[in-house]
Amino acid sequence: MATLSARAPVFGKTPLSFTVGNGSGSSKGRSIRRQWMLLAAAVFLASIVAAQNSPQVTAVEPASGKVNDTVTVSGSDIGKASVSAVYLSDDKNDYKATIMDQSDAKITLKVPQVKAGDYNISVQVGDKLFIKPIKFKVQE
Repeated sequence: MATLSARAPVFGKTPLSFTVGNGSGSSKGRSIRRQWMLLAAAVFLASIVAAQNSPQVTAVEPASGKVNDTVTVSGSDIGKASVSAVYLSDDKNDYKATIMDQSDAKITLKVPQVKAGDYNISVQVGDKLFIKPIKFKVQE
């Protein structure tokens, strides 16, 4: 048997709250709801903590250059402990750049042998490749 809330009836609308049974399960329902809320909060907080430790690429200087030019990628947490390689990525391929120098705040690299065009800067963390929204233009 369903027991509706004590609110005045509103025709054409579904009541916002109700209990099923004799009402003795209401504390059980609150307990289950509380557990779901705690689980959702834990997942949310875990994703924030994981994102804080992931490498962030914020800029590339200069924004364009030729093959074999030296380029500096800036960001945070991009040191050797986090980033094992840097790539120029287009829609189809990833081209590994030669790292010349690396610290937690910047990576100096040589532009790899690629065709002229626009590329994203990508960083390798472990066995995963993260394509960042930072663009670099390779000139002829």
